Amino acid sequence: MAENGEEKLLAVARHIARTLGHNDDTMADDILQIFSNFDGRFSREKMTDDDPRPCAPLEHCLKSLHRQISQYVASDNPIWADSADSSAFLDSVDELISTIKDWSPMAGDKSINACLARADDLLQQSMFRLEDEFRSLMERGGDSFELCDSTTANLSFDDDDDGDEDDSDNSDSNQIPVAQPVNDYDIIIDALPSVTVNDLNEMAKRMVSAGFGKECSHVYSSCRREFLEESMSRLGLQKLSIEEVQKMPWQEVEEQIDRWVKATNVALRILFPSERRLCDRVFFGFSSAADLSFMEVCRGSTIQLLNFADAIAIGSRSPERLFKVLDVFETLRDLMPEFEAVFSDQYCLLLRNEAVTIWKRLGEAIRGIFMELENLIRRDPAKAAVPGGGLHPITRYVMNYLRAACRSTQTLEQVFEKDSSSSLSVQMAWIMELLESNLEVKSKIYRDPALCSVFMMNNGRYIVQKVNDNELGSLLGDDWIRKHNAKVRQYHSNYQRSSWNKVLGVLKIDNSPSAPSGAAGARSLKEKLKLFYSYFDETCKTQSSWVVFDEQLREELKIAITKLLLPAYGNFIVKFQNSPDICKHPERLIKYTVEDVEAQIDELFQGTGASAGGKK
Repeated sequence: MAENGEEKLLAVARHIARTLGHNDDTMADDILQIFSNFDGRFSREKMTDDDPRPCAPLEHCLKSLHRQISQYVASDNPIWADSADSSAFLDSVDELISTIKDWSPMAGDKSINACLARADDLLQQSMFRLEDEFRSLMERGGDSFELCDSTTANLSFDDDDDGDEDDSDNSDSNQIPVAQPVNDYDIIIDALPSVTVNDLNEMAKRMVSAGFGKECSHVYSSCRREFLEESMSRLGLQKLSIEEVQKMPWQEVEEQIDRWVKATNVALRILFPSERRLCDRVFFGFSSAADLSFMEVCRGSTIQLLNFADAIAIGSRSPERLFKVLDVFETLRDLMPEFEAVFSDQYCLLLRNEAVTIWKRLGEAIRGIFMELENLIRRDPAKAAVPGGGLHPITRYVMNYLRAACRSTQTLEQVFEKDSSSSLSVQMAWIMELLESNLEVKSKIYRDPALCSVFMMNNGRYIVQKVNDNELGSLLGDDWIRKHNAKVRQYHSNYQRSSWNKVLGVLKIDNSPSAPSGAAGARSLKEKLKLFYSYFDETCKTQSSWVVFDEQLREELKIAITKLLLPAYGNFIVKFQNSPDICKHPERLIKYTVEDVEAQIDELFQGTGASAGGKK
């Protein structure tokens, strides 16, 4: 009985279908659709078995789908403004995609092939409308967003920097909000609400399934790219070509580098990871589309960052640029794990490789800057002698430069590890050798050997002081420091020998049997004393204008001269006073007491002139 009842029901349904099929196709489609949803046996194909054409079922199905879809495609209202409309539209699109897929194997039949062409056209219209809805939903969904940190606390960002209310002239209902600069990198930007992301994912599924994945990625990336570029602009980063950077004054470039460092950290640690997360959610289930979209979103901003770094890398090798170049190098180095993590897919391979290439190029630039420093030392002309044998500007410049550079010892060691022919310690030792050789050439300008020694002693002492107790000293090593302390002592001995031995030699008393005695001996003593005063006065007058910049070294020199000269002078005066053949009042011939000689020695090395010896 049950089977007989079902047969009668099917027969009645067929009769209704035939009747409506002749009189009102639209109503027939509606009723058959209701029947089909109730039971698959009531499908259009089964109800219209009186039409012998093979394409008849497909034609009837397309008519129904065309009616359902066209009302949405032609509508001026957003489909996603109503959840019922969006669900119905997506269901119709799903059925259209499924129908095309099911009938495609029978495309050899001309009539079926013609139907499939119409189906493809309807699908394309659906995708165009879906693309518009996708774009519109992204723009509307971006009207507000939240920042969420790892503890799920919510922080909101304003669209405006200053919060001015009177901004109606610049308002734009489609304006994309932009993240403000932040200091905390442990945050994620959720630029679209979760509901919107879910809707976008549903749209993306249909577009990818229909073969419109690239179009979907393009719409997505064009919207998000604008957000990202505006965010970079808010961080103070200007869009500059390599040529523009190279033409800028270095002071302006330094300011741009500071902004670049901040922007690059925010981009790699906040903005790009947030975009990666959003892509993965919107294109969930379609990793290739997600990767392509992410690359298109971030490519422009990434190239902007890398181009600036490249401009620094291929720019001038002037030594004063070292420290800012180090900033750029260290920023890329420290962010390389982020580059590897965020740009890990196949589409981003070129960006990742370019970051590594430019990072290495910055290392080459740093090595090139040190080569230019070497050339600067070699080329530094002797010119006029430094007054008073004081500290030479090249010594002060190089030593302060190296001390400052060695604050980045770890980075420089990493840079010079790439150079198989040198390490950082070898590089520093070589620069020091060049500096010493340059100073030795400069010392030859002084005609007075004693002043030549003072010059080398001044500069040698300054070098050792700058090396002691810091990273530069650690690189050069204790043996280097001991060796150069010994050099300073040698310069001291050379000075003493060439300057005071002549004065001291006059005071020597010949006690040999062949020495003149009597009146002749007295005349010899008078001549020696007179000659001593002449040499002593001349030496003191000359050396009072000489410079010893280091107070301790200056005192050491004075003490050494005093110990050398005063005992000999004191003994000579005693001998002179006790000589019976001198005169009745020998003190009249004595120009200086021992104390007077010591006082004049204490006036030595008081030269003036900023270029002569100010220690810095």
